[in-house]
Order: sequence, then C-alpha cells, then structure tokens
Amino acid sequence: MGEGNRDWVVVGRIEGAYGVRGWVRVRSFTDPPANILDYEPWRLQLPQGHRDCERLEMRPHGKGFVAQLAGVDDRDAAAALGGAEIEVPRDALAAAGPGEYFWSDLLGLDVVTTTGEWLGQVETMMATGANDVMVLVGDRRRLIPFVQDSVVQAVDLDAREIRVDWDPDF
Repeated sequence: MGEGNRDWVVVGRIEGAYGVRGWVRVRSFTDPPANILDYEPWRLQLPQGHRDCERLEMRPHGKGFVAQLAGVDDRDAAAALGGAEIEVPRDALAAAGPGEYFWSDLLGLDVVTTTGEWLGQVETMMATGANDVMVLVGDRRRLIPFVQDSVVQAVDLDAREIRVDWDPDF
C-alpha cells in the first residue's frame, strides 16, 4: 500500500446508501466511535481519487452512523460512494499518546521477527473486538495481532519497521 499521505488520517468508511434521499451509512474507526462526529473537514478516498466532502448532518444509527453529504441528493449518488474511506486532516486529531499509533501510520511498515526475518508489509488493519490485527502481504498473507509487549516488541516509525515475537511458520 505504500506510505500514503501522512497529512490525512482515515477515520471511517462509507458502507453504502441509507434511504432514498442521498444519506449514507458510516462506519467509524475512531475510539470511541462517536469521536468521528468531532472531525472535519472530510475527504473521501475513492478509486478515482480524492473528493472533498461537506457533511451537512450526521447522527447515530444502529451500530454506526448515517450522514447527509452536500451534493449527494439521491440513492444512486449515495450508493456510488460505498466503500469510500473517510479521511480528516491529521491536525484535526489529538496527538497519539505514548505507545499509541494511528492505523494510517502503520500501513506500509515492514514487519520483522525478533531474529530479523521479514514477514511482510502492513497492508491494512482490522478491529476484531479483542485486539487490532495487522494484515500483512509478503511471500503470503499473514494476520498478526497488534498486541504490544507480548507480540509487538517495538514500533519504529522513523525506520518504518515493526518488530514482532512471531513464528514465521504461522
């Protein structure tokens, strides 16, 4: 996935259309999820590029949120945004505390074992409820829990490397 744009951070995803008037279903990646309501401006990451996005209204709905976006006036326009990642400027967020990382900072980092064996690069992150999981691409796809001190031994953002205590055969 590469380094990405470090000035923007992914905070959620548009899951699809909601209703017939152009509203969209939003999944928050923030902790707690309601923090997504505090962040603006939004920029959508779409297959064809980025699109600035003005949020007119947003409210909790079920396990996520629904939002009305400027210029999105019908179900077809809302459905076309399905899968778009929602980004906000990094300076709109509080700084990560010691030992905390934005998922976007981990994407593209090399993951190596404590003995220096390369396992792959972080392609994406997943929340499982119990802990976050790194999805690696390399010689094969690997899922490694992002559990600091037991699995993740060190994260070096400058060296773009995560050192893990992990059996390469897993």
